[in-house]
Amino acid sequence: MRVLLTGSSGWLGRFLAPALERAGHAVTGLDIAPGLHTGVIGSVADAALIERLFAAHRFAAVIHAGALHKPDIVRYPAQAFVDVNVTGTLNLLEAAVRHGAGRFVFTSTTSLMITQAIRDEVAPQAVWLDETSGPLKPRNIYGVTKRAAEELCRLWHDLHGLPVVALRVARFFPEDDDTHAVPAGENLKANEFLNRRLTVEDCAAAHIAALDAAPRVGWGVYVVSAPPPFTRADAARLKTEAAGLIAERFPDAPALYAARGWVLPPSIGRVYDPSAIERDLGFRCQTDFAAVLAALSEGGPLPFTHDPGYVPPKEMRRQAP
Repeated sequence: MRVLLTGSSGWLGRFLAPALERAGHAVTGLDIAPGLHTGVIGSVADAALIERLFAAHRFAAVIHAGALHKPDIVRYPAQAFVDVNVTGTLNLLEAAVRHGAGRFVFTSTTSLMITQAIRDEVAPQAVWLDETSGPLKPRNIYGVTKRAAEELCRLWHDLHGLPVVALRVARFFPEDDDTHAVPAGENLKANEFLNRRLTVEDCAAAHIAALDAAPRVGWGVYVVSAPPPFTRADAARLKTEAAGLIAERFPDAPALYAARGWVLPPSIGRVYDPSAIERDLGFRCQTDFAAVLAALSEGGPLPFTHDPGYVPPKEMRRQAP
């Protein structure tokens, strides 16, 4: 089918576009920065451009992965987040309905579920987060605008019957964390597969699963993250003795980590639960914490990308002389 993919030059787009093509779809990539899979340079906030694209290509589906993200808060004003994340989403939804697109997949974020209290980990046990968690009180302009965009998606489904699936994806960025420095780099990413991370390849696969399922689902919101090796019953121990619990579940983990000079997390304050997308869409991330340990044991490459020098294409464009 003919698919409009926004954010086609970004980290997800560079994996999602070829995956869509391998699945037999004709992809038109839209991004503000050039890229291998980007055929149109422009912004989703440009309503006239969006209208021209839909009129010319008659898209059967939209995957809206383009956005300003949390690290962009230090680079862009709040209005830019509203323009791109909210108005841009509205432009796409309106054009999709106007031109008869049959499905819409929205790349949302688990960040919108994180209140300041959850961020500060003030609870006496780990907070278990799924699609029913709330009340939702995003702590920054990124979360607020993604939450607003989700609500636009729901409303357009309710008003117009547009099949929409919103994916609240966990972390999959390749660069270093912009707020956490200990542990650093690969160690932090490996730890996050316990509770809040997935690979970019799994993220791309989740979007294709959502695209396929959208007409059957109608409207759905799903958390997408590597399946955690814990249950809600573990919440108290995760907060107070996570490393010991991990060692019980994975007896080889302490030695494998020690050999690499890594540390297991002493405390885990939140866990993302992706069981709903597995139940409803039959999708499960292929890479989990066990896969990370297997790579350490075998001495092979890690099953995720860590690139501390990664710069988003839109920022490379801004930095160019």
